[in-house]
Amino acid sequence: MRNPFRTRLGDGPIPPPPPRPADQIGPLIEALGDPLIVLDGYHISHANAAARALLGQHIVGDYVRLALRHPAATPIVAGDEDGPVELSGLGGHDRLWELTGGTIRPGIRLLRLTDRSGARAAERMRVDFVANASHELRTPLAALIGFIETLEDANGPEDAEARARFLKIMAGEAQRMQRLIDDLLSLSRIEADRYARPRGKVDLASIVGVACGELGVQGGERIRCDVPKRPVTIEGDAAQLSQLVQNIVVNALKYGRPDTPVRVTLTVDAGNARFSVADEGEGIPAEYLPRVTERFYRVDPGRSRAIGGTGLGLAIVKHIAERHRGELDIASAPGVGTTVTVTFPLATGELS
Repeated sequence: MRNPFRTRLGDGPIPPPPPRPADQIGPLIEALGDPLIVLDGYHISHANAAARALLGQHIVGDYVRLALRHPAATPIVAGDEDGPVELSGLGGHDRLWELTGGTIRPGIRLLRLTDRSGARAAERMRVDFVANASHELRTPLAALIGFIETLEDANGPEDAEARARFLKIMAGEAQRMQRLIDDLLSLSRIEADRYARPRGKVDLASIVGVACGELGVQGGERIRCDVPKRPVTIEGDAAQLSQLVQNIVVNALKYGRPDTPVRVTLTVDAGNARFSVADEGEGIPAEYLPRVTERFYRVDPGRSRAIGGTGLGLAIVKHIAERHRGELDIASAPGVGTTVTVTFPLATGELS
C-alpha cells in the first residue's frame, strides 16, 4: 500500500499547501509600527497591535464604522478612494492621523493610519513663531516711525526738551529691536547645531564664576555665588554655556523683587554638575510652568517688555541644555520665587 505522505516518485513527504494570503496578513502587519487594519467586506478581520492600542483591543471582528466613526473615512473604507484623508480626534483631541487604503484582492482592503500630530505641531509652531516675531518687531518699529514723524515737525528751539525725550524713547526701542534680532540669530545658530554633540571640555565652574563677576556690576550685592574652587569639567561649547548661565541669572535679576538675593550655586554629585539659580520674585503659577520655555511666551507680557525681555531667553536656555545632554528643571511658587536648575553630565573620567 502506497504511503499517502510520500510523493508518487517516492522522494520525500508531500509538502503542506502554501498558506492562503489571508493567513499571512496577521503576522505581516503585526511587525509594522503604524496602525494597520485589514477589512473583509466591512468587518475588521485583522488589526495589528498599534491599531488595537489606538482604537481598542476589541475591534477585530467588529463592523469597521464602529471603530472608525470619522465621516472622512467613509470613501476609504468603501473602496471608492485610496486617500489620503485627515482624521482628527483619534486617540486624543490634539491628535491628527492620515488614513490611506488599498485593495489586496476583491473584498479585502488594507487601511493604514499615519500619525501626523508632530508635523502639525511643528507647522503650528512655525506659524506662531513668524506671527510672534513679526509682532515683536512691529511694535518698536511703529513707535520709531511715529516719533520720527513727530520730530520732523518739532524743529524749533522750544522743542528741545521734547526732542530729547523722544530721542531717548527711540534709542530704547531701537535697542529692543537689536536685542530681539540678536536672540533670534542666536536661537537659529543653536538649533542648527542641536544634533552636533559638543566634544570640547570646558570648566563650568570658571564659566559660572566669570558670569557672576560680570553680572555683579548689574546686580550689585544681590548675586550670591557659591561655586567650587576646583574645576568642574563637562563636555560643552564654552560660548553657549556662558550664554545659558547669563540668561538664567539675568532673568532672576529681572524678575526677582528688588533688594532680594539671587542665589547662584554649582554643585557636583553622582556624576553630574548641577547649576542652579534661585530668586525671590513673584513666582510663576503652576499652570504656566510647562510653557515658559516656548518662544515668545510670557506669563506677564507687559512687565516682560517693560524690563527689556525678548521672550526668547528660556527658549535659548532649553536648546543649549538639550545640545549638552542637560536636564532643565524650573520650580516656582507664587509669592516665593523661582529656581531654575540645569544638570549636566560630567566629562568622561571626571570624579564626582
